[in-house]
Amino acid sequence: MTGRPADEEKGMGIKMIEIIEKKKGNTVTNKMRLEFAALSNNESFARMAVAAFITPLNPTLEEMSDVKTAISEAVTNAVLHGYENRNSLEDRICMECMLRGDVLEVEIADRGIGIEDVRLAMEPLYTSKPDQDRSGMGFAFMEAFMDNLEVESEMGCGTLVRMCKKIGISSWIDSEE
Repeated sequence: MTGRPADEEKGMGIKMIEIIEKKKGNTVTNKMRLEFAALSNNESFARMAVAAFITPLNPTLEEMSDVKTAISEAVTNAVLHGYENRNSLEDRICMECMLRGDVLEVEIADRGIGIEDVRLAMEPLYTSKPDQDRSGMGFAFMEAFMDNLEVESEMGCGTLVRMCKKIGISSWIDSEE
């Protein structure tokens, strides 16, 4: 922000963007919900659906890649761990995405077996399936590529992964201040 009163009076620069963000507040500007079979093939479908959903925000290639990777990891965890890769059309994953201004909020839920110890599962390199050559980096990648990650789980009931990421031009403008 230049701090020059003349620019602010003209509505130029960062001040204008801040006003726009304040007007939008926490208002949901777009929302989608998808439910699909917990099949490993559907991981790419989920990833591309979210990529298309955030396109109006004009994300950078890095932001797009970060979001797609996080979605991929969350869906893969649901398929491989939540439903133990049963490949049943009856096993479902629900993905809900919302835009609140320039912030993407994603929830990915399964009704699988659940996670016994979420804290342990979120530790880098921890895997509940070492015999399947899993790296144990899924949650670590989600946490690294998104601005916020929350995981709720109950044994026998399933897991809910919530992620948020600020997308677009205001992200880098804010960092310049």
